[in-house]
Amino acid sequence: MMKTYILIFIGIIACSFVLAQEKYVLVIHGGAGNIEKTKMPEKVQKKYEHALNYALETGDSVLKNGGTCMDAVEQTIMMMEDCPLFNAGQGAVFTNKGTNELDASIMNGSDLNAGAVAGVTDIKNPIRAARMVMEESKHVMFGGKGASEFARQQGLEIVDSSYFYTEERYKSLQKAIEKEKVEKHGTVGCVALDQYGNLAAGTSTGGMTNKKFGRIGDSPIIGAGTYASNQTCAISCTGHGEYYIRLGFARDISAMMEYQHKTVEEACRCEIEKLSRLNGTGGVIALDKNGNIAMDFNTSGMFRGFIKSSGEKEVAMFDDEE
Repeated sequence: MMKTYILIFIGIIACSFVLAQEKYVLVIHGGAGNIEKTKMPEKVQKKYEHALNYALETGDSVLKNGGTCMDAVEQTIMMMEDCPLFNAGQGAVFTNKGTNELDASIMNGSDLNAGAVAGVTDIKNPIRAARMVMEESKHVMFGGKGASEFARQQGLEIVDSSYFYTEERYKSLQKAIEKEKVEKHGTVGCVALDQYGNLAAGTSTGGMTNKKFGRIGDSPIIGAGTYASNQTCAISCTGHGEYYIRLGFARDISAMMEYQHKTVEEACRCEIEKLSRLNGTGGVIALDKNGNIAMDFNTSGMFRGFIKSSGEKEVAMFDDEE
């Protein structure tokens, strides 16, 4: 009888271990800024809700079927790059010269390996190129023509620059030029915890409307717009990149968790407060090694959402939504 009880106990422990190993979480953002319900027609809201849900389902499918956090981040961001609603890939905003220059980065929390591309003009999915830089080169970041040449050598899809043209983004450029100011637009990002206990983060963007002279923001810079470490958290940022670079925003959140023992929610809130004191605007999504989520911003809205292995899912856009 005692032997039977022992076997049952061992079975319960084994089952608990398996269930713990199956836990995964995926979080996304599609940019932060002047996103107000009163100024967004319901039809447009529905389009964003559908796109965010589809992105979450894309990543969930990868993780549910045993895929890694790196695969989930890459596939989810590729889906958002292919959606013209977001300022990444096909929906990228225009520079002052009427061109599209895209940035992306990705980081693996298990070994702190990372890859990035900056100022690319003809790579269909910059997040794929960023991962290739990480896995197939000795470097962390390639820029401009060098990044494109590397992508060609790796067999990635190269497109004509006209692929990135969308009428809405072009009109935004004309308005920005008329007002003689830079308009801020969002970015897309994804962080994931897989069933193997590993974290990953990725970010992709078209930058700012009317940006000039080869400007590069925080998105391709590891430690500013993207960071991941299994010891702390995975982070993807969106907002006015110059401020994120100055703050070392993403790495600072991880450091507060590591050295000050703050929770991921506390660290993100503290960093957003620092951003606000500098008069910077934007948001962040983060996920710690235990699956705790933070989605914080100081703007009127941020396209965001998460999905868990339990089936729990949420999509939100405005600041009054939990």
